[in-house]
Amino acid sequence: MNKPVVLITGALTGIGRATAFAFAKNGARLIVSGRRPAEGKALEVELQRLGAEAVFIQADVRHDDEVGGLIDQAVAHFGHLDVAVNIAGTEGHPGLIVNQTAESYAATFDTNVLGTLLSLKHEIRVMTAQKSGSIINISSTYGHEGAAYASVYAASKHAVEGLTKSAALEVASSGVRVNAVAPGPTDTGMLDRFTGTPENKAALIASVPLGRIGKPDDIANTVRFLAADATSFVTGQIVTVDGGKTAG
Repeated sequence: MNKPVVLITGALTGIGRATAFAFAKNGARLIVSGRRPAEGKALEVELQRLGAEAVFIQADVRHDDEVGGLIDQAVAHFGHLDVAVNIAGTEGHPGLIVNQTAESYAATFDTNVLGTLLSLKHEIRVMTAQKSGSIINISSTYGHEGAAYASVYAASKHAVEGLTKSAALEVASSGVRVNAVAPGPTDTGMLDRFTGTPENKAALIASVPLGRIGKPDDIANTVRFLAADATSFVTGQIVTVDGGKTAG
C-alpha cells in the first residue's frame, strides 16, 4: 500500500502510541483516537513533526454513536480506510473472582469487548463497501490462557479472540482481513498497574524465556506486519508476541 490510511484507537499511550509512530515513520496517513483531547492533539503534533499526515479524533469506543462518527470522520478526511487497529483497552480490576462485581465486569467488558465489537461493526461497514481492508485487534496471551487474579480481564480477551475469528469468517469474501495480536508481558503503564509492585513485575519478566520484557515497539511491528499486503493470505489468526512465554 502506498501511504495507507490507518486508524488507531487507544492511540495515546503504550502500545497504541508506539503503533502510531511505527506507521508514521513508514509513510502512513493516520487517524489517532482516544478519550483525552489535550493528549490527542499533542500526539497529532508529534506525528506531524515526523512528516506524517495525522489527525486526532476524540471518541469513546464504548459508545456506538461516537465510534460511528469516528469512522465516518476518518473516511471524510482521507477518502477511505485501509487499516484499523483496535487497541483501546483496560486491565479492569484485578483480584479474586469472589471480589468481582457487576460493576468491575462492566468496567472491563464495556471497553475491551463492546469497544472492539463496535469498532469492528463500523470499520467493516466501510471496508466491505470498498472491498478491501485489514483490521487488527489487540488481545493478550490471557486471551487463550487462564489467569489467576485476572479472570475478568482474561475472559474479555477470550471474547476479543472469538470476535476476531468470527468477523474474519464473515467478511473474508469481501476482501477484508481480520486478525489479532496477543502480547505477553509488555512494558506499559497497564502492566505496572496490573502487577502492582516492582517485585511482581520482576517475577513476571523472569518467566519469559527470552529473558526480557516486551517493548511496545515489538507489538507495533507485528501489527504493521499483519497490516501489510505481504500478509494478504492471513486472516482469522491470533499472533502471539510473548518472548516464548506460552511455548511450553
